[in-house]
Amino acid sequence: MSLMTHLARMEAADTGRARPLATVRHRHLADRPMVVVPLTTAGETGAPLGVILGTDPERPVLLTVAQPRDRDLRSAFLAELADALLPCLESCQDDTEQVRDDAELCRDAPQLLVPNRAGVEFVRLLGRATRFRRTAEEDPAATHPAPPRVPLLGRWLSHYGDRARVPGSSLLLAMTDVLSRHWATGQSSLEDQHLGALLAWLDPPDGLHGARAALLVETARDETGQLRTPPAGPATDPAFDNRLLVPAMARHDAGLPGAADEVRELVGSRLRPVWEQMWRCVALLRELPPGERVAGRWESDRWSYTAHRDRLRAGEPPQPRRDDAVTAARKLAVRERDQARLAAQEALDDPLVMAERRLTGEAFTGVVTAVEPGWSEGRRPMPRPLVTVETDDEPLLTPGTKVYRVLPSGATQAAELLTGRDGSGGRADGSGGPEPVVVRLVNGMGRSKEPAPGTVPEVGERLCWTLFEHAPRGGPALPEPEDTPWTHGGPPEPPAAVPPPRTPAPGGGTAPVNAAELLHTALPDPATPEDLL
Repeated sequence: MSLMTHLARMEAADTGRARPLATVRHRHLADRPMVVVPLTTAGETGAPLGVILGTDPERPVLLTVAQPRDRDLRSAFLAELADALLPCLESCQDDTEQVRDDAELCRDAPQLLVPNRAGVEFVRLLGRATRFRRTAEEDPAATHPAPPRVPLLGRWLSHYGDRARVPGSSLLLAMTDVLSRHWATGQSSLEDQHLGALLAWLDPPDGLHGARAALLVETARDETGQLRTPPAGPATDPAFDNRLLVPAMARHDAGLPGAADEVRELVGSRLRPVWEQMWRCVALLRELPPGERVAGRWESDRWSYTAHRDRLRAGEPPQPRRDDAVTAARKLAVRERDQARLAAQEALDDPLVMAERRLTGEAFTGVVTAVEPGWSEGRRPMPRPLVTVETDDEPLLTPGTKVYRVLPSGATQAAELLTGRDGSGGRADGSGGPEPVVVRLVNGMGRSKEPAPGTVPEVGERLCWTLFEHAPRGGPALPEPEDTPWTHGGPPEPPAAVPPPRTPAPGGGTAPVNAAELLHTALPDPATPEDLL
């Protein structure tokens, strides 16, 4: 957490209202996002109790399981969930644009919004639990076959859950994380995972202090002992489980009429308040203008969506339970690169975020006081003008450091530092006052001897230079899985061609060993009843 974020949290704790951390929205927000609020059964990981979802705040779809431990009822719930979600997930598959002769890209992609990180983990867990299920058509002998489209839903949810781990991706977003990126509250980041408490800091009711409003949201109960503001799932409140849900499920198990409707109404009473909170959050985020580079990151999500669509249409098998070494290394390298790009792009889009980088010495702004023409040496001289910048920032710069700025055209221009700060804030010669920064422009000025118009700053112009690259590149390319040695997860090397072993033959000499006998001796001993407990 940066110093400015700490200061913003301290101001929020003092004033009782959340403080802004950004001036623009750094995540894509679809026109009609699919809001999904799941609820799970306590004591059984991943057992769905219910879900409310939809793209229209006035027309939510409520799905419940009267008894999550009943395998048939759970399968019926998953079938209903597939019928409700798959039309949205597949809605953008056929609307494409031709970007190259051999490639097409979906013009848009569906977006899923869940309340918090636990909701993202539930989506990932539900995808892993369903994408390997076998349907009756695939396995007629299956004891509990899955409904026809449930494995397909699992593959889509697995892809969205995996994509949520990519920095800057917006296919699957946790609302608490998005709000925390744009506003700082006076509570801890763990407490921010309670969506109602986070909203209490953003908009305290009746002028209450944010801490007091968040406490009331977390603890206030009605006359029956139930929370007035249910948590944003997927876990339920123990008082709700013990006093209301368990008796209703017992009546359902006893076969009493109307018990299933009673469970449905109870689950809906826990989900509807969170549903309304989610759409309040969407409205708050829409008030922020999108960052300039958000569209580029959303295009990466569209490519990811298109690639997964192509894998499904090609009939490829489901995603493996565990990535091989090469795939895992590639994913890690891509996520490290995307994390660096996200940090750079957010700073370039947002002056408030750039102020954090300036405070840490990773960027500086200043006014151009002198521009001297210059050219490189060689057979073909290229423009290399010197630019002097007066700045009050205190970046630690040494001669030879590369700095970068954004040209009016949107391209990135690099420069090499010639003279900089000595780290004490004064001039290196001890004359007092801030040391001017002199840089030599090294690219972005065209191929002719004279710089292209607008590529060299003018005297009096205010510039922002960064010490970080605007588009960080990844590391070296990794080999293909088939070219990777078995020690690093690749295929095992074929056995070397060695002459077959020979045994002493009757009467002297040697005879080759029987192949069947050699194969038999290489196999493990057969299992016996004594080997099993």
